[in-house]
Amino acid sequence: MSFLLRRNSSQLRLLMAAGNKITRPALSTTASSCYSSSSSSSSSSPSSDNNNVNAVSPGASRQRKSTPSVPDADIKKSVFISQSHDIFTNLALEDWLYKNFDFGHHHVLLLWANDPCVVIGRHQNPFTEANVSKLMERGITLARRNSGGGAVYHDRGNLNCTFFTPRERYDRKYNLNIVTRALFREWAIKAEINERDDIVILNKKISGTAAKLGHPNSYHHCTLLATANKLHLGESLTKEPANYISRATASVPSSIRNLVDVNRNVTVAQLLSAVGYEYLRTTATSLEDGGSVQTMQQRGFQLINPTEKWFPGIEELRANYSSWDWVIGKTPKFTVEKDLELKEDQHGMKLKLSVDVEAGLMKDICIQLPQSEQRVPVVTPLQGKAYNEQNLNGIVAALKLVSTSNVKQAMNGSV
Repeated sequence: MSFLLRRNSSQLRLLMAAGNKITRPALSTTASSCYSSSSSSSSSSPSSDNNNVNAVSPGASRQRKSTPSVPDADIKKSVFISQSHDIFTNLALEDWLYKNFDFGHHHVLLLWANDPCVVIGRHQNPFTEANVSKLMERGITLARRNSGGGAVYHDRGNLNCTFFTPRERYDRKYNLNIVTRALFREWAIKAEINERDDIVILNKKISGTAAKLGHPNSYHHCTLLATANKLHLGESLTKEPANYISRATASVPSSIRNLVDVNRNVTVAQLLSAVGYEYLRTTATSLEDGGSVQTMQQRGFQLINPTEKWFPGIEELRANYSSWDWVIGKTPKFTVEKDLELKEDQHGMKLKLSVDVEAGLMKDICIQLPQSEQRVPVVTPLQGKAYNEQNLNGIVAALKLVSTSNVKQAMNGSV
């Protein structure tokens, strides 16, 4: 069942509140929209009709040839609204659609919001983007997405937009213009797209962007800061004071702004409506405003319940996204260095602690004198354990209890 809503109507308010009215994405054979199970354990296919999922074999979507050019008039659009606020579930839903949905005749905008979390890019080091231990203490989830780009903070005041198309239809500027046009149409907010494809207002960032380009599908997603907690955002994206030597992709710090700071009437619910309607009223391949006629020809808004019942295999995807092996274990190899000083009988010794981390585990733990290449291994039960800021500071605290004479003896013995 598809929801096509009129602006500012009671229907829209019902949609936003109807957590118990969850619908499966409406499909039709004319749109060639197919689902497939990404779980290898699924061996049976449900019967197909206009209301059921058309199942194909796992991985079949990856084997399809590139979709030929489809006339604009033959492309339908839907706005999917995730009913989950769990970051791992929403990342799994995004990945499921990317892997299993046929967007050849059916383009989709997925709108979703999360409970407080920090989301890093696929190739990033979480420890250079945030203090992971403090995130855990504050109940803020750390997640790694499957696209590139930098680290972002999410909460219920942040709207996420994912634009799905076939690879040959990928157009990041088109998507970003949908957002800026929605802001101007609804609140007369003038936003610009900068050279980094961020959306900015008076040079302050309200939206960051990243993408996943594959075959046959692609997606481009961006954030929209509406009423996010900027204090938590700043605190969450502050790393532990230390010297990190890493080749991982680094985020580019930017000054940020909430849309509510520009227009106090902005809410996430209204932003969702404005962006969704702008998407539906715009033709599929050009920034041409088709108005209500174009809107009525589309499939409208659909509430999405990202569960195993509706998306077979999504639980396995979620388990992968929430696993330590993915979130931390995928971190590119890095070294962290921290200075410390040992004091004994008013005489001090300055040392540098060096920890090599590979696949999230502490492999080599050494100390060395400043301006020296001599490294002395540190014997600790934390060797081979998971790296985090608490373990790093625990090693530092233990070393401060060691006498300078023992350190000198160890260094002399290592020559």
